[in-house]
Amino acid sequence: MTEIPAVRLSPPAFLHERGIAPILAALPGARVVGGAVRDTLAATPVSDIDVGAPQPPDEVVRRLEGAGFRTIPTGLAHGTVTAISDGHPVEITTLRRDVETDGRHAVVAFTDDWQADAARRDFTINAMSMRGDGAVFDYFEGIADLRAGKVRFVGDPATRISEDYLRILRYFRFFARYAREMPDPTTLAAIREGMSGLPRLSPERVWNELKRILAAHDPSAAVALMAQLGVLQAVLPEGADSARLTRMISHGAPDDPLLRFAALLTGDAEHVADRLKLSGEERDALLAWRSGPVPRPHDDDAALRRLLAEQDQQVLLGRSWIEGDEQPGWAEMRSRLTAMPRPVFPLQGRDVLALGLPPGPPVGQSLHHVRTWWLAGGCTANREACLQELAHIAKVPPNPPRSSE
Repeated sequence: MTEIPAVRLSPPAFLHERGIAPILAALPGARVVGGAVRDTLAATPVSDIDVGAPQPPDEVVRRLEGAGFRTIPTGLAHGTVTAISDGHPVEITTLRRDVETDGRHAVVAFTDDWQADAARRDFTINAMSMRGDGAVFDYFEGIADLRAGKVRFVGDPATRISEDYLRILRYFRFFARYAREMPDPTTLAAIREGMSGLPRLSPERVWNELKRILAAHDPSAAVALMAQLGVLQAVLPEGADSARLTRMISHGAPDDPLLRFAALLTGDAEHVADRLKLSGEERDALLAWRSGPVPRPHDDDAALRRLLAEQDQQVLLGRSWIEGDEQPGWAEMRSRLTAMPRPVFPLQGRDVLALGLPPGPPVGQSLHHVRTWWLAGGCTANREACLQELAHIAKVPPNPPRSSE
């Protein structure tokens, strides 16, 4: 039976810019699926582009290689192959239907039924597909939901969640990006019931979704709803404060998901970093934003320079966003801090040795003394002034005369 598309769009530019069009041409009946279709309809930037194909995986490989593409068997057991097109990796997955699920993994069977494949997806706005000519197929009213700002599970919410408990967090990720209305009672009940499955998820998957939630333009409502339903406490048992996150965002803080996470978290940051398996870079940033001095509106420029001499500018700004409150002056203070070059103490150990002090602890002690003096003065003393102070404490002239020969 010939399918009738829900809408017809002008073929989006990414079909040619990202090398998708020749892949679709090599696989009769293939379509772009999922997020790329959703974002095209929402007129938002398209990032990941996936292709669905009605052919079984071995035929997909044969057709692609016959058309000159290099293929990589990234997940043939689940029907996925990666093709390299114009330098871009593109995932092509054979249409599937679920045979068995356990809340984390699924056993699938291949099919050529587009609606059956769409029925196994999480949300209606992610269950659409698009041909290369711009024809969009929508089996579960995803277009209407996208226009209405509604995030809705495909079919029964409890069933979808029981297939993969990560869908609870994915719900809030898409809620943060697209929702303009609250979830219906059936969805709320399914989320509450499914929370018992969250501990079965790997920490990497949980952290990945948390970052994506916090990367939304304004995730405040989504995170507040997570707290209301108990989801936030389930994934961050160490403690979280959604109100502090909301306040920080309302003040205009940068949309850095890790900074937002540092604001949200109230518990032991080191423990959370270990449990969720943050990268080394993420861990360092989180710990820096969760401790240390905070620049405040009443700080004069000398005080800010002292802080800046001891700490990275972005860390100080992040600390001010996290700890800032409603009192005036925070924005002006951040402007001053942003405009300041970082003061650099102008002396090194060799400057002490040049005065004739022997190597050893006195060298470090002398430098520490002068640096303390330099900090106390607001980090404005130049090299010559610091050398004078060093000579004073070392009891030698700053520039001892050379003996004539």
